Amino acid sequence: MTTSSSSSASSPTTAAAVAPGAPVSATRRRLLVAGVAGAAAVAGAGVAWWKFSPHALSPGAEQALWALEFEQPGGGTLAMKTFLGKPLLLNFWATWCPPCVEELPLLNAFFREQAAHGWQVVGLAIDQPSSVRKFLERIPLAFPVGLAGLGGTDLGRSLGNLTGGLPFTVVLGAEGRVLHRKMGQVSPQDLALWTPLR
Repeated sequence: MTTSSSSSASSPTTAAAVAPGAPVSATRRRLLVAGVAGAAAVAGAGVAWWKFSPHALSPGAEQALWALEFEQPGGGTLAMKTFLGKPLLLNFWATWCPPCVEELPLLNAFFREQAAHGWQVVGLAIDQPSSVRKFLERIPLAFPVGLAGLGGTDLGRSLGNLTGGLPFTVVLGAEGRVLHRKMGQVSPQDLALWTPLR
C-alpha cells in the first residue's frame, strides 16, 4: 500500500525563508528589492500626478478672475472683463522659466492663426516688471501681457495650480467658465484639442 505522507519538514528554501537569521537567497533579495522599487515608483507617480494635475477651483475663482486688472508692460491697464464673450487661453509664465519661454512662440502662432476665429490669448507674467519689459523688447508677442507679479501665483492657486508651478494654462469659454487647465508646457496637440472648445 502506498501512502502519501505530508512531511512536516519544510523544504530547504522554505526553511531558509522562515528561519530567523537564515541567509536570504540572491533571488529572494532581488524580488524584495524589485518590490520595494515598484512600490516607490507607484508612490512617486502618485506624487507627480498630484503635483502636475490641476486641482479644484477655489469657490468664486472664475468670478474673481474677470474682475481683475493688470498693468501692461508698455503702459495701460489690462482689464480681464474685456475678454468675456469669446474663448480665452490664459497662460501664466515667467522669463526665468525655460518651458514658458519655449512655448511662447507656439502660443503666439496660435493667437495669430485663431484670432480670426474668435480666440483670445492673454499672458500673465509672474515676474519682475523690468524683466518682462526687457524680454518683450527682444521677443515681442502679438497677444496682450499683464504684469501679475506674485499676486499671479495666488490667482493660479485659486484656479487649481496649488504648487504654483509654471507654465500653467487655463482655457476659458465664451461665458467665462474654465473648460480646461494644463500644468506644464503646452504642445501643438493641446492646442488642437482646445481649438474646438467654446
